[in-house]
Amino acid sequence: MTPAEENYLKTIYHLGKVSNQAVTTNSIAEQMDTKPSSVTDMIKKLSEKGLVHYKKYQGVSMSDQGNKIALSIVRKHRLWEVFLMEKLNFAWDEVHDVAEQLEHVQSEKLIEKLDRHLGFPRFDPHGDPIPSKSGKVLQVEKVLLSACDTGDKGIFVGVNSSSTEFLQYLDKLNLVLGDRIEILFKESFDDSLQIKAKGQKVTLSGKAAMNIYIQIDEL
Repeated sequence: MTPAEENYLKTIYHLGKVSNQAVTTNSIAEQMDTKPSSVTDMIKKLSEKGLVHYKKYQGVSMSDQGNKIALSIVRKHRLWEVFLMEKLNFAWDEVHDVAEQLEHVQSEKLIEKLDRHLGFPRFDPHGDPIPSKSGKVLQVEKVLLSACDTGDKGIFVGVNSSSTEFLQYLDKLNLVLGDRIEILFKESFDDSLQIKAKGQKVTLSGKAAMNIYIQIDEL
């Protein structure tokens, strides 16, 4: 597997997980910032290796082997993010790009030692579950803040966007994973929210609310 092939598998995995259906070459091209023709060429290579199922005009889906490899790459990426933040003091908006490079390390022994060294973490710095060695992914009950209503309360458990700009925006608001959030008011006009966290009132745009996951308190 080349790093480029691994990047494609990871992208198809993530896009397929979101849409729960076959992934189009155009969506892959957009996500990877490349030409659809280049995507088609790579998909054919992956298909010949038995890593994806591809039907022209119908899209791409993962084979069992392709899914296994994609989960391994995701596992390495998220473990490296934890290492970079916890052991090397990177900020949570800095770890993604570096982990993109480290995720292509092939040594399984290194990854197992890394996992053990970190204390077998279950989540990365952005709240995403880290797949186990066998490929199992912990399912977490969570909802986007944008889907909540006035009066709802919960714990900030993850982000839908891990872009540098959004994470830095959350830093400015002093919002971090684990914070308890209460929705004080939801504006029907633009879906903006007034929330309370750490005893402080914060106003969030509708766009920001679409990128914050909370685990709602049980009634």
